[in-house]
Amino acid sequence: MKTDNSKKELSYFRLKLESYMSEHHPERMSDTEFITARADMALTACCDAVAQGFNHLEAESIASEVLFCGLHFSKYDTLVSVLEDEFERELPAPLPEKLVPILLSNKAIQATFDKFGLTDTLASDEQYGRLYTELTGTIVLLIESNNLPTVKLAEEASPKAL
Repeated sequence: MKTDNSKKELSYFRLKLESYMSEHHPERMSDTEFITARADMALTACCDAVAQGFNHLEAESIASEVLFCGLHFSKYDTLVSVLEDEFERELPAPLPEKLVPILLSNKAIQATFDKFGLTDTLASDEQYGRLYTELTGTIVLLIESNNLPTVKLAEEASPKAL
């Protein structure tokens, strides 16, 4: 019977992590080794916390810290924000969310992210503003250098209705 409880807890942490990653790190969803290892670590942390006398809510909170460590900053979320905020006219919804997977694999975008220490606290750090600005500039350069169509350009190219 105890084995069944462990399987349920493991499934719980795995599902919790997969749900979070599908929203904030979809590019990492295929990393099943990472997901399994992190879910196992969270389960161990939860069990250890309960054994040390923490109540179940406290134990789950401790396990969640382990589960999401290093995942609070999201390249995906950052790029969606840049596209939605800075390119709203050129790339209306749902284009930003569809373009982000393509941008994440772009070498220029990766090089921009690589300049910064991508930590859990980066989004609240002063470096985030620099990252955001550099990503915006990189995207502008990608659009211009590759003559990529945008909604604004398409509107300018089409004849206006009388």
